[in-house]
Amino acid sequence: MRKVDKIIIHCSATKEGQDFNANDINNWHNAKGWDGIGYHYVIKLDGTVEQGRPVEISGAHTKGHNKGSIGVCYIGGLDANGKAKDTRTPEQVNSLRVLIGALLSLIPAEASVHGHNEFSSKSCPCFNVHTEL
Repeated sequence: MRKVDKIIIHCSATKEGQDFNANDINNWHNAKGWDGIGYHYVIKLDGTVEQGRPVEISGAHTKGHNKGSIGVCYIGGLDANGKAKDTRTPEQVNSLRVLIGALLSLIPAEASVHGHNEFSSKSCPCFNVHTEL
């Protein structure tokens, strides 16, 4: 595995209750001219964790931080009016905690977990990663 020192959490910036998957995000990212899905994992509304980009390949999710990070995206992040909101379902909350725990057991002890909002002006994810994970 490549050297990883960060796990960065994102939301898909889609409205609450709209169920999308890794294939949908792959299509969106391809339409932007990217080389496929930028995230390594996607967590659906029902808590299903889907593989995105292989972990062995650098992601395309956080400018300046892709080389040494793993990108995890949960579906949601906007309310019905398109405003930032923590829309995670209980299943997503649980799956995110389990996935982060599993990833941290595979990478160096000094690795850290961050929200995308720590590296950009976006509200993504729509919760405080440091107090909730």
